[in-house]
Amino acid sequence: MFYHLREDINSVFARDPAARNFLEVLTNYPGLHALLAHRLSHWLWQHNLKWLARTISTLFRWLTGIEIHPGARIGRRFFIDHGMGVVIGETAEIGDDVTLYQGVTLGGTSWNKGKRHPTLEDGVIVGAGAKILGPFTVGTGAKIGSNAVITKAVPAGATVVGIPGKIVKRAEPDTEEAPTFDPERREAMCRKFGFDAYGVSQDMPDPVARSMQAMLDHMHAVDQRIEQMCNTLRKLDASYRNGQLPELRDEDFAEILDDVDSCCPPVGSDERRDEPPKRRSSEDANDAS
Repeated sequence: MFYHLREDINSVFARDPAARNFLEVLTNYPGLHALLAHRLSHWLWQHNLKWLARTISTLFRWLTGIEIHPGARIGRRFFIDHGMGVVIGETAEIGDDVTLYQGVTLGGTSWNKGKRHPTLEDGVIVGAGAKILGPFTVGTGAKIGSNAVITKAVPAGATVVGIPGKIVKRAEPDTEEAPTFDPERREAMCRKFGFDAYGVSQDMPDPVARSMQAMLDHMHAVDQRIEQMCNTLRKLDASYRNGQLPELRDEDFAEILDDVDSCCPPVGSDERRDEPPKRRSSEDANDAS
């Protein structure tokens, strides 16, 4: 018992630089108080003393602002930082070395009996205000961003942000060989459509910007494939001529660009927005192909 108490206290020192000494952690950390109370109430729950277990859980909810159902299974070195507003449901399962911040909910989406709350594997970190809802698994070492709403399984090592949650980083990138892109041509395509996805740094996980980047990269790959097909057709048939591509006119995009600029101007691109984006004419498109 005292070994596990020391282990829980040491986990606070490992993850909170504000912790100064043993006495301070033991007396002033509500996350630790809620965890110790849960250890007792869970033992009572397993021995069929359910009313007493719920009573202890309710008492410590009043004292700490943290609600942990006695039926929840919690591993070693679990740490709740700040803690106010944390809710952990009955069938939730939490592995070792998991960290939750204030306002986190491990909830269910069904009134049916049985498994209805999430499972957090070892080393998961859940940011403030995040909601993880449903009977699925959040993989080992995953990170859930603040205020994210997660309703489906998260792979190990992934970082998830947004509503609904979107994966913005994976521990292991796809092994399939990616096509080679020309950075200058990619940037030209961004300017053509008036989108400045690359004004967002890699340290700013914006799911919308990343989705737009993926679409532009796909369009880039399609352009390359079409050019290769046209070159092959010209070799097979000297009389083959490329068709005229429709011209992209500035006025067709003016309203969309004005809406984008008014709600979310690109980072570091004020000067570029002062001038209308250059469109590639049909003649330029034909020359490129």
